[in-house]
Amino acid sequence: MSSVKLPDGKQLEIEPGEKARDVAEKIGKRLARDAVVAKLDGRLIDLDAPLDVGGDFEVVTSDSSEGLEVLRHSTAHAMAQAIVELYPGSKLTLGPPIENGFFYDIEVAGRLTDEDLPRIEERMREIVARDLPIEREEVSKAEAEDLYVDNPYKTELVEALEDGEITVYKQGEFFDLCRGPHVPSTGRLGAFKLQNIAGAYWRGDEKNPMLTRVYGTAWPTEKELKAYLRRLEEARARDHRKIGKDLELFAFSPDTGAGIPLFLPKGEMLRHLMEGYVREVQTRHGYEHVWTGHLVNEALYAKSGHLEHYRESMFPPMIDGETRYRLKPMNCPSHMTLYNSRAHSYRDLPLRYAEFATLYRYEKSGELTGLTRVRSLTQDDAHVFCTEDQIQEEFARALEIVREVLDTYGFADYRVQLSLRDQDVAKYVADDAKWTRAEKELREALDTAAIAYDEEAGEAAFYGPKADFMAKDVLGREWQLSTIQVDFIQPARLGCEYIGEDGKAHTPVLLHRAVTGSTERFMAVLIEHFAGAFPVWLSPVQAVVIPVADRHVDYASEVQDKLAARELRVEVDDSQNSMQKKIRENSRQKIPYLLIVGDREADEGSVNVRRRGEKQQEEMGLGNFAEAVSREVSSRS
Repeated sequence: MSSVKLPDGKQLEIEPGEKARDVAEKIGKRLARDAVVAKLDGRLIDLDAPLDVGGDFEVVTSDSSEGLEVLRHSTAHAMAQAIVELYPGSKLTLGPPIENGFFYDIEVAGRLTDEDLPRIEERMREIVARDLPIEREEVSKAEAEDLYVDNPYKTELVEALEDGEITVYKQGEFFDLCRGPHVPSTGRLGAFKLQNIAGAYWRGDEKNPMLTRVYGTAWPTEKELKAYLRRLEEARARDHRKIGKDLELFAFSPDTGAGIPLFLPKGEMLRHLMEGYVREVQTRHGYEHVWTGHLVNEALYAKSGHLEHYRESMFPPMIDGETRYRLKPMNCPSHMTLYNSRAHSYRDLPLRYAEFATLYRYEKSGELTGLTRVRSLTQDDAHVFCTEDQIQEEFARALEIVREVLDTYGFADYRVQLSLRDQDVAKYVADDAKWTRAEKELREALDTAAIAYDEEAGEAAFYGPKADFMAKDVLGREWQLSTIQVDFIQPARLGCEYIGEDGKAHTPVLLHRAVTGSTERFMAVLIEHFAGAFPVWLSPVQAVVIPVADRHVDYASEVQDKLAARELRVEVDDSQNSMQKKIRENSRQKIPYLLIVGDREADEGSVNVRRRGEKQQEEMGLGNFAEAVSREVSSRS
């Protein structure tokens, strides 16, 4: 008789032919009722899967991340079934679970719009009410080809599979090619809502047919669904594209091209403040700032490996005689070229170069999104040339910078992801020994700093592993912001050397480091994080002086001048609007301080202060106000 080992270490004997659901019942009826799937030796299995052999066994419920993913996957199948029933002849392709929900790409027989989603939802509820058993069936390759003889998309998927690894999941008359696992029946699905429709090319290739992608979200309970939808509403209210337009920060125009943001004066001031702060911190930590231009000879990228591994994200070459130039997508080869412009000894190291450079990446038009995905971006890029003995110290220095900056911006909740290679060797420069050394050094640096981290295969740069900092904003959304990378490969390819204490030439190690990533993306995150109500130090306009009447404009201008002399950013609203309308309009602009001035303020040299978000006003001497705000700005609180 076999046995399974439970998470608490207990052994539970199983009878021949017993299924995962039977073992769940033995553990507890409530647990069996809440079970979505099970896990055997770390592999997710259906509850109807037989346990012919023992192993480590665990019941998976929908309140776990794995269980929730299964629930969403099964909901995608229910949606696909509803669409096939309502639009006979539709051809299914792929329908995976994603963060917070699911989607399915379908060649719909007919026209599908957002207005049709409630009808599909209603059919999904009917399918849930039918409580159809969801059954796994192994099929041969020939049988799978027969099932999908009229579906070229599924046929293409089947062609890549081998006998013995093909399974179909059935619920009623509906079936879908799928590895699973799934919930036991459609009646076990939770709360769901279909959200929107988009276009998507088959397998993401614009040369392939355009399909209809239907997005939805699914949660274990109606309460959790409603909470998520409230968060979505809040996210929409904080959308940086809307706020950026309302606050006159940036714009996009077809005249300049997709993915190329244009920054208005207030937006440029915000950029300047963001970059100036990071520049200040970097300088304090011994970084030197350099500049390397926008164009680079393509031959440099052939040497560095970018041409081989990053070509798809580069703009086409510009040809001048026999020389081919590329718009710069990365700074590292240019910084290594700077390094090579002078001879170096071990005494020069570590050498820290930093640059706020505009880079150009050929993102697909369908992937461009506001400031978060652009083709023209500015990166707070830095590269540290050091010896192997200096890696730990320089990593700690970079980490200190990252922590200081993220804390200042209010991102206290973040985790570290150790991004490593996966099995797709074509994506990476081939040098196992150097990859192993880089991974070892990065792990040791993280361990020395007592930083917990999660490993993620397939997310490494093509030249080395990374420590990526994943920060959560006020809505709990996760953003990849900072990164520190260890590179043993590129310096050797580009011939970087220093003379060691032994008088011999050695290759330096290169640390790649970005604190906020791209200025554009980080600005989008900040806009949504603060909902446009930036801290005073970061606000493009820190105060607006509002004269009660025209006769007070001169004093308002005097206030502006005196505050400007304290390096505060102040405007005067001398429009013909009423005072109350001026207050309303400037409040919508999320100005930190509105300063109302009339006869009394002019006579006493004071201002009537209205703080952002407050209706009460406080009269302060102009000097006292200037001193208080200057302290607030300098503290970056």
